[in-house]
Amino acid sequence: MDPLSLPKLKQHNSLSNIIAIFHSTMAMLSKNLHSTSTPLQLLLVLLSLQRLFLFQQWNWNPIFHLLLLFCFVLPPSVYLVDFSCFKPPSTCQLPLSRFIQHASSIISFDSQSVEFMAKIVASSGLSEQTYLPPALLSSPPKTHQREYIKEAEMILLPLMDDLLTKAKLSPRDIDILVIHCSAFCPSPSLSSIIVNKYSMRSDVKSFNLSGMGCSAGAIGIDLAQNLLKTNNNCYAIVISTEILSAGWYSGHERSKLLINCLFRMGSAALLLTNRKEASKTSKYRLIRTLRTQTAFDDKAYLTAIREEDDDGKLGVTIDKGLLPAAGELLRSHMTILGLKILPLTEKLKHVVSVIRKKFKDKEGEIYMPSFKTAIQHFCLPTSGRALIGEIAKGLNLDGRDLAYMEAKERVKKGDKVLMLGMGTGPKCCSCVWECVRPIAGDSNKNNPWRDCIHLYPIEAGSSISQT
Repeated sequence: MDPLSLPKLKQHNSLSNIIAIFHSTMAMLSKNLHSTSTPLQLLLVLLSLQRLFLFQQWNWNPIFHLLLLFCFVLPPSVYLVDFSCFKPPSTCQLPLSRFIQHASSIISFDSQSVEFMAKIVASSGLSEQTYLPPALLSSPPKTHQREYIKEAEMILLPLMDDLLTKAKLSPRDIDILVIHCSAFCPSPSLSSIIVNKYSMRSDVKSFNLSGMGCSAGAIGIDLAQNLLKTNNNCYAIVISTEILSAGWYSGHERSKLLINCLFRMGSAALLLTNRKEASKTSKYRLIRTLRTQTAFDDKAYLTAIREEDDDGKLGVTIDKGLLPAAGELLRSHMTILGLKILPLTEKLKHVVSVIRKKFKDKEGEIYMPSFKTAIQHFCLPTSGRALIGEIAKGLNLDGRDLAYMEAKERVKKGDKVLMLGMGTGPKCCSCVWECVRPIAGDSNKNNPWRDCIHLYPIEAGSSISQT
């Protein structure tokens, strides 16, 4: 630590001197938090600083006490050790043409409903390598509790097995378990099913989230992070899934048929930890999270809601006002996030353009800060091409910005990744990650789609259609 970087102060114990030293020291410590993030390392820095203060004949005690307290209340870093993705068996694969064929055989759908779904699926952006659970491949679809449980176990158990095997952990090593699924909330809960199947510890902190839509994945991470802040040396598993058979709509209302067309089978599980040794072996470090919502606004609140149709059939209604509501939510959310992560130059450009437009050039455009100056990779909610297009437009992203990341070995050490979740409510949650080690080659071992990823090349500069 350079003594010259400390403020040159008079050698008396004035309050202003103490405050100035404290602020200067805190600034220097904050620059070194990535490399000196443990209390022991920070304490060594402070002891060195103490010797410097004594040499300068400054009163060290007030500052030492404050900084010592700061060392031991500093929350530990949260790391993403590894993750697993669920790929359904080939028997569940459903090419788009087969989906329309299958829908036509279901008596509850009339010809107009099938024609509408065919149009939506054709423009949805779904590939030919998507899947539906066995219950929905039956004719008629099996939509009852027993099938929901079967689908949940079909997804969650292999996912847990794979993640624990990768991390070389036992189920009893896990301290925190968070599972989220919007459409299906059984009793006992999905998290209790996992605790039971794996004979997890009696003191495992388990949580089950539901009804949060496509924001649930990021919200689950935010919840786990908050728990890891107050529980030391812990492992947390966060699982995100959807039980499609529980959300299937068999009626005729078009606003409810959209769900059948836009969502397919899948799941992901993340292993998080706050253990110090994880800093060298983990893939990512969680830099920050942010949550906002507009559920207080009635118009926005009703843009996506689960309800019965006139015939008593349950489904999720997607209102035409969803995209404008999502756009407004995204603007307010990214404004707050931008203040926290964007470089100062981007903020200044925006402020200068606002001032210029107000006082000098009324016709001039306001400069919109580029998040690509702070973020290298963007992970958006897969809620259909229209919503992805709306988000991409708001953030000025193209096809390459949203292309595969680890699967194409594009993530480098030091890169920042923005994970964005937007769901019913409406609510938004973002997680900013930093890659902490080289991960090239991991995709060849861990990617369940390694046999078909070559079919999806990165299209440089391609736009995101909102058709």
